[in-house]
Amino acid sequence: MSTYLLQRIIGVALTVFFVAITIFLMVRLLPGDPARVIAGMLASQEEVERTRVRLGLDQSLWRQGVIFVGDLFQGNLGTSARTGNPVTQEIGQRFGATLWLATASTVLAVLIGIPLGTLAARHAGRLVDLLVSTVVLFGISMPVYWLGLMLIIVFSIRLRWLPAAGAEGPLSIILPAVTLAFFSMAFVARITRSSMLEVLHQDYVRTAVAKGVRRRAVVWRHALRNALAPVITVVGLQFGELLGGAILTETVFGWPGLGRLLVDSIFARDYPVVQGLVIVFALLFALVNLAVDLTYSLIDPRVRYG
Repeated sequence: MSTYLLQRIIGVALTVFFVAITIFLMVRLLPGDPARVIAGMLASQEEVERTRVRLGLDQSLWRQGVIFVGDLFQGNLGTSARTGNPVTQEIGQRFGATLWLATASTVLAVLIGIPLGTLAARHAGRLVDLLVSTVVLFGISMPVYWLGLMLIIVFSIRLRWLPAAGAEGPLSIILPAVTLAFFSMAFVARITRSSMLEVLHQDYVRTAVAKGVRRRAVVWRHALRNALAPVITVVGLQFGELLGGAILTETVFGWPGLGRLLVDSIFARDYPVVQGLVIVFALLFALVNLAVDLTYSLIDPRVRYG
């Protein structure tokens, strides 16, 4: 296990490094003058040049790359061109909101999606399965921003039960969490149903039922555990994506997370923040994938790494 873990950690480091180099090159190949955008369209040429020097954009691309890699190995993601604060500070101030939203929506999706998928598999071909499949199809097909707007109109504007935007109190997270959880719940339910249908046709399930074990116990205690491996993969990927910032949802609900920070930074041509966010997103996604792989051995004792 230690050898496997070391190999995966090295793989994570290399992945983040190559992502960092790629985003560095892509950002600097974009058209337009970032120094002019940051300094302001009405700024004088002298102010634009001072901004270019401050951002290091007066250096050659090779020199900028060397400085960027050196700072990266020291954990320095640069300084925001908009606020003048360290990029790590800008990200740290928003990360808590994104983590809270991603966790809440993922937990909600798992608590609803797995039972729904199991219920549909247990009653395959019946009315319950048809109803669950309809809800799943609706959840996967529906645009996230449209659902968010509908929830705001119903629960914020008409009923006035919940706040429409911002993160001023505990009630503020309900609408964005439900919006994100609906798609994830549908995806989790679909994967759970498919995996459970495959497991329920295994010999050990038929043997347990033939011996008189209650079918409910066979489904929930034995079959479900063996069917969870692909479900965990989906949940991990969904959670990793949400940690990368739910851009549409955070924009619709005015949620002060990483997704909204990325959008604001792109419009402002704040290159250091955009670079830092993409690097952090890649790191978080890689770490979540590593955690998912290690979780397999806890669910299925037959899985061993080495």
